[in-house]
Amino acid sequence: MSKYNVVMKTNNSTVLAEYEPIKRISNSYQSEQALEEEFIKMLEEQGYEYLEIHNLETLISNLRKQLELLNDYKFTDNEWNIFFNNNIANSNDGIVEKTRKIQEDYIQVLKRDDGTSKNIFLIDKKNINNNRLQVINQYVENNGNYDNRYDVTILVNGLPLVHVELKRRGVALKEAFNQINRYQRDSFWAGSGLYEYVQIFVISNGTSTKYYSNTTRESHIKEQSTSRNKSKKTSNSFEFTSYWADGNNKIIPDLVDFTRTFFAKHTILNILTKYCVFTSEKLLLVMRPYQIVATERIINRIEVANNYKKMGTIEAGGYIWHTTGSGKTLTSFKTAQIASNLEFIDKVLFVVDRKDLDYQTMKEYDRFEKGAANRK
Repeated sequence: MSKYNVVMKTNNSTVLAEYEPIKRISNSYQSEQALEEEFIKMLEEQGYEYLEIHNLETLISNLRKQLELLNDYKFTDNEWNIFFNNNIANSNDGIVEKTRKIQEDYIQVLKRDDGTSKNIFLIDKKNINNNRLQVINQYVENNGNYDNRYDVTILVNGLPLVHVELKRRGVALKEAFNQINRYQRDSFWAGSGLYEYVQIFVISNGTSTKYYSNTTRESHIKEQSTSRNKSKKTSNSFEFTSYWADGNNKIIPDLVDFTRTFFAKHTILNILTKYCVFTSEKLLLVMRPYQIVATERIINRIEVANNYKKMGTIEAGGYIWHTTGSGKTLTSFKTAQIASNLEFIDKVLFVVDRKDLDYQTMKEYDRFEKGAANRK
């Protein structure tokens, strides 16, 4: 495919304050291939690098190159073989362990040939612009229960962290969802299991587009594989898929509009590095757009109040309104987590108006992160 210069960048907010959808000429028939080509072209226009990677060998080769670039370090062949087999593609690791490596243990220790140790970043969470985004399509996995060919995958520093499954316009969105469940069951674990690093799935039929986390919401079952015992989840639940939206909570369903917003480089990197929560119950949660908006507005108000010495005044305050069941506790948890890392914040306090809410909040916080909060 042709190379493109970046033609569009959005501001620093993860969620656009307001988005005006592109007026499409027609929502008529569009083949899956045409939809895929259009999607990849848009990603290239936004600064993604397109690669012709269709097999495991080239995927691993690119992963090595990208980690070398990120860490400004050249692996010897021996160092890479040991690091890849022990730290990245360890046969004892499944989705949970690989998710933890992206969300929590993203700095892995390399034992160098000279006996010294070096920290190797899988992803840079502090300076997200140091991470490199690439896009591949039609990757073939023939080492699973069945041969499978995946639609489009976003690589972050060479690791497949976002997978996109497309269906032609007019096909039910749930067909793309079911397709991903089949891949999880039949082949994402195959080969070196790199596709178990996927953190977010996106499904689209062009007209409607949703996203959801790669998590373990349902009970595990044991399956015998030709290579090893694998612990696999039964499937994700379609009810946990979410629409993307702008700052006014106006849904952005069309793939073109979704790509220009959700897949803006700083947006997808912020979602992966800041707005996912790996809970103490080993579930990966990805925040919804209104939760991200609320979190960023609170943090912005705190920073502005500090910079302009407004702390303790009415101007430094504010309120966020969420409906019942919309995830207020997760929003407050993530806000507290980010705020507590600000250098001028010593402690984050929560005030509740009744004991049962106190108990409920503490229980939820413990679920998000064990010991994250204590009761006074």
